[in-house]
This record gives sequence, structure tokens and C-alpha cells, in this order.
Amino acid sequence: MGTTQLASVPEPKYQHLKTVIGEALDSDFAVGEILPNERELAARFGVARATLRQALEQLELEGRLQRRRGVGTTVAPPRVGVDVSTTQHTWPGVDDEAWQALDSASDVPPAAVARVLETGAEDRVHVVRRLRITQGQPVAAELLYVPAGSVPGLSGIDAPAGPARAVLRELQHLALDGQDRSVELGSARADDAKELDRLPGAPVLVVTTRYLSGGRTAAVSVATYRADTCRLTFGDSVDLVMAS
Repeated sequence: MGTTQLASVPEPKYQHLKTVIGEALDSDFAVGEILPNERELAARFGVARATLRQALEQLELEGRLQRRRGVGTTVAPPRVGVDVSTTQHTWPGVDDEAWQALDSASDVPPAAVARVLETGAEDRVHVVRRLRITQGQPVAAELLYVPAGSVPGLSGIDAPAGPARAVLRELQHLALDGQDRSVELGSARADDAKELDRLPGAPVLVVTTRYLSGGRTAAVSVATYRADTCRLTFGDSVDLVMAS
């Protein structure tokens, strides 16, 4: 990186700095290489560290940089395309080898999830925790909320905190009418950050899926994807790659 000082520019300093650093990433750094620390970068560009952090955060959000606990800020590899389309209409656990079922517990879901499931405020549901692995790295952590009424065949041995695979197996006995899905930008909570090797508060993409059966919501999935490594695709858009 050069030592160009930032003069008066018509755009916010951090935006101009982001452009300068982005160009340097293309020409001077290799994927995985560690950037100099914040103090050194701020001195080189003659900016406050707060301005530098804004620029780095924008580059991280765009998938150009990764901040790794105990390592520092590194140049990110190209984003991984992750298909989150609803065209196949399958229950979780069916032909999705990318997902690993970790565990299952009985718990009261968040109020927003309870409203979608139409369960009581204090009603417990099965909560299956899964991790999505792509190219050998964790890219998403999921919590799947399943009311007891959706898995009536779950044995007393499995319930109320049965193995995750047992809950997924019983869910597949229902006829799946369809799904709907929403995506929004969020920040990583402490538990998600730990599973995804991110820093708490790092940008993530939250994909919420509602599974419908028999005219009601049979399950709700809340999956947290790493925004720095994932490019979500939908059906026919899987091959669409936009230049950065």
C-alpha cells in the first residue's frame, strides 16, 4: 500500500479510503495475506483510526476482507455461492449433505418465532441446531424450531430433547405444502460468531424459512450466514456473478 494522504474529497473520507484500499487489495495482496495493523494503516493514510475502521468494515461487508479472532484482518477469498432457493420444496435433512445436525433441545422459542408458529408464549418446541459446511469451512449456523404437534411420532425416548436426526426424520413424515423465505442483514450474536469463527457483531445474512404443511406453519428455520464469505443465490440466479 502507498502512503497517499487523503485531501479534501467530495465523498466521505472513509468511502474514498475504502476505494484506495480496495485497489491495493487487487494489486498488492494475495488471498489470505494479513494486513498491517490499524495503527500503521491509519498513519500511512493520515486518517483517524475511526475513519479507517469504517472503511475496513465496508470492505468486510462487501466480502473483500475477513477479521479473524486471534489472527487479524486478512484478504478474503472469492465468495462462495450458496443456493437458498425454495424451488425444490424439501424438508430440512433431505438431500442436503452440506448441513450437519449437531444437537437438539427443548426450549421456548423467541417471541417472533412463537408468533409465526402460533404457539403459546411459554410453550416449548424442539430446537435443532445445524451447521452448514461449504468447501471445508463453516458458512452458516441454523436453529430449526419444530413444535411437538409437527412430530407426533417422536418417541418418549427421543422427546423432549431427542437427537437432532430423530426430529428431522419425523418431520419428513408430513406432507410439505410449500415454503417461504426472507433474507435480511444482521450482526453476529456471540453464539453464532463462535460457531462461524467470526467476531461478535460481524455482518451476517439472516435467512428465515417458514415450512408449511396442512394449512399451518410446521417449522421455522433461522439460518445465519457469514456475509464475508457467502453469496446467496436463488434458483436460476445461481450462475449469475456480478463483478466487484
